[in-house]
Amino acid sequence: MVGLPSGCRVVDKLAVDEIVDNISDEKVGEDVGAASGAVRLRDDHRTSQRPGAGGVGQNRATGQAGRGTVVRGIRQALAAGDMAPGQRLVEQELADTFHATRSSVREALQELAADGLVELIPRRGARVRVISVEDAVLITECRAVLEGLCARRAAERATEKDRAVLRDIGTAMEDAVDQGELETYSALNRRLHELVARVSGQTVAESLLDRLNGQMVRYQFRLALRPGRPTQSLPQHRAIVDAILAGDPAAAERAARAHLDSVIEQLRATPGPSPHLA
Repeated sequence: MVGLPSGCRVVDKLAVDEIVDNISDEKVGEDVGAASGAVRLRDDHRTSQRPGAGGVGQNRATGQAGRGTVVRGIRQALAAGDMAPGQRLVEQELADTFHATRSSVREALQELAADGLVELIPRRGARVRVISVEDAVLITECRAVLEGLCARRAAERATEKDRAVLRDIGTAMEDAVDQGELETYSALNRRLHELVARVSGQTVAESLLDRLNGQMVRYQFRLALRPGRPTQSLPQHRAIVDAILAGDPAAAERAARAHLDSVIEQLRATPGPSPHLA
């Protein structure tokens, strides 16, 4: 644990959670079921052992609702590190975990495959896609352009409410680094990028970033936890926030691109394609 500097404010966990939750209130309801399913992945699929698991008559989610629950749940599991690159995805286990029908699981896997998160292998089923360091660099180069655009637009469009939330996230990130709360920092980091994209109003860029970031979640999570990385990336994030707060589009775009360039440097320094460095 990193020692607290003199006079540093202690992070209030409830306050941080409130900041994170307030950024995407519109998603809370739909994410509850997916989140609980993602947590169950940590429990060795105990739910799959229930008598009659998999039956449609047990009020399992189906259709668009079922597919959405499974898609969100797998995305969250990937982000949390509960699914590893190359891991087999068994339809029945996923159906039991997320309490959905197998047809919903199949549709979800097809959607995730289209987004580059899952590989569908003929006669062998599905597995989590393995993203190499080289792929991660190419993805991040695209992110740099898109996030630069979003930061520019956010500086032009941010409301006072948006600025207040950005300011709060920036402060919470500083406190998290001061206290060595790296997982909190990683979560706030992700939320900051999501908020900038949303505030930008550039819905096409936001959609593309959502797909690209989905492929990068393990790299982003592990990189954020790498020793010394939060201290290095914090001023980069502060520069993005400060430029948006100042209403300076050019500075916001430069700061966002510079931050992603730094990420690319870190990725290129990764010793080998091991997914555990993701």
